[in-house]
Amino acid sequence: MKNFVEELKWRGMLAQMMPGTEELLQKEMVTAYLGTDPTADSLHIGHLCGIMMLRHLQRCGHRPVILVGGATGMIGDPSGKSQERNLLNNETLYHNQECIKKQVAKFLDFESKEPNAALMVNNYDWMKDFTFLDFAREVGKHITVNYMMAKESVQQRLNGTARDGLSFTEFTYQLLQGYDFLYLYQHYGVKLQLGGNDQWGNMTTGTELIRRTLGNEVETFALTCPLITKSDGKKFGKTESGNIWLDPVRTTPYKFYQFWLNVSDDDAERYIKIFTSLEKDVIDALIEEHKQDPGRRVLQKRLAEEVTVLVHSKEALDTAIEASNILFGKSTKEGLEKLDEQTLLDVFDGVPQFEISKDQLGQPAIELLTTVAPVFPSKGEMRKMVQGGGVSLNKEKITDQNRAITAEDMIDGKYLLAQKGKKNYYLLIVK
Repeated sequence: MKNFVEELKWRGMLAQMMPGTEELLQKEMVTAYLGTDPTADSLHIGHLCGIMMLRHLQRCGHRPVILVGGATGMIGDPSGKSQERNLLNNETLYHNQECIKKQVAKFLDFESKEPNAALMVNNYDWMKDFTFLDFAREVGKHITVNYMMAKESVQQRLNGTARDGLSFTEFTYQLLQGYDFLYLYQHYGVKLQLGGNDQWGNMTTGTELIRRTLGNEVETFALTCPLITKSDGKKFGKTESGNIWLDPVRTTPYKFYQFWLNVSDDDAERYIKIFTSLEKDVIDALIEEHKQDPGRRVLQKRLAEEVTVLVHSKEALDTAIEASNILFGKSTKEGLEKLDEQTLLDVFDGVPQFEISKDQLGQPAIELLTTVAPVFPSKGEMRKMVQGGGVSLNKEKITDQNRAITAEDMIDGKYLLAQKGKKNYYLLIVK
């Protein structure tokens, strides 16, 4: 059985752990849990480090439990936040939970017949009938306000940039998370909580609540991964257009693949350890190969391939590579027609776009690409480029400048892709 702590250490995935954690993991099969709030119907790559921790845990022979916070998601965790979250209703929470389980099933084995099969639980199941009076009596009496106030996440909200301070609802969050740990210990034998380093305060409240409720002889543990940043110190997983989601509808596999492909050399070296299951010798060899010729971007390519297959599928990776080739390599009209509309728009995000009306179709290419959509500044320039074989429509060369461009040429019934030279693309959107 692999050593889970050693595995996290060499991967750069260990921030802090309570004394005795490693000894426990070497002594027995440990059931450990990680919580995620179902605030959306998809996880994003900011959640991936935690999910990969659970994946490594299971591969090291231990049992992973993922807790979807149906109850805590109704409140919102103040850790790392400067303002209170919107609260969600039951129906939305249930929908989000089901979507998240599907995504996590690609990383963890829920179907295994082994004792370390993964498990998903929802804290709403044990919180929904817990009355406020019962909670105050059974949980609240064990943890002092002084203890709760001393937590860094609480202090930041009280003394930080948030003008409106911290509501009582959010203040109770650490008690709710602590009770989750107590409940999971009593009902599933969970002895270890995993999470991001910003969760350390909430996690240690859980171990303290268990100790004060069940007695000093009951030992439970906490272990965190570092908060992932980019080498320039900026937040990982955010782009100009927002989060990179695991849901292909929210973020196309092409855009997902491109995100990993475009990380810096330093980040690629860190991320390939954190976000893939590749073994150490394979990663060390890739790092060495990359250093010999950084221009080939060996690390970025392998990272992008591994994570795209893990999150989506081999087919999605092939489609993403094919889509990438449309801009950066050889590709055909068939390849273009295979793309769904969102991927097509992602591929050509940033290229000049022209809107034309349907009744302008049927004109010769030389009219359409100069007068209607000014791809070329003049007809003379276009004639010259057509003669030199430098003009394409939908990846097929235009050999006759007078050939009519009709509705039959449209991709997805709405787009035309003009190209001059090797690298200059123009997207015509037919309205």
